[in-house]
Amino acid sequence: MADTPTSTTQSRPAAAPASTMSIVAPALAWLIPGAGHFVQKRWIRGALLMFSVVAMFMFGLAMKGKIYQQNAGDLLEILAFVSDLGTGGLYILSRMMDLGLNQISFATADYGTKFIAVAGLLNIIAAVDAYHIAIGRKD
Repeated sequence: MADTPTSTTQSRPAAAPASTMSIVAPALAWLIPGAGHFVQKRWIRGALLMFSVVAMFMFGLAMKGKIYQQNAGDLLEILAFVSDLGTGGLYILSRMMDLGLNQISFATADYGTKFIAVAGLLNIIAAVDAYHIAIGRKD
């Protein structure tokens, strides 16, 4: 039998050192939709993300959608809270202004709630994208 060297450990690429931009860009992207791309001079992508997230959030509020608060009860309400929290500054601003507190009592309010949730999830994806651009993993 031939001796073939087998390695139990595979070589992993070294982790990129944390730069200031890799911390600032996703934090800013979460707080202000599109801002994580703006600070990296990705003007078109930042503008499209900002427009999309803000428009979906505003359409959701216009349809009387519900914005969930922190709740330790139902699992679906916890997930809805996390997705709403993904809108960052929009969520904080809406909580300060007591917007989105109404109960879902008709179909358009349910659609509005989904618009708000999708806006939050899109903003989370945008923050992850800003992070990947900052560490050089994506162009």
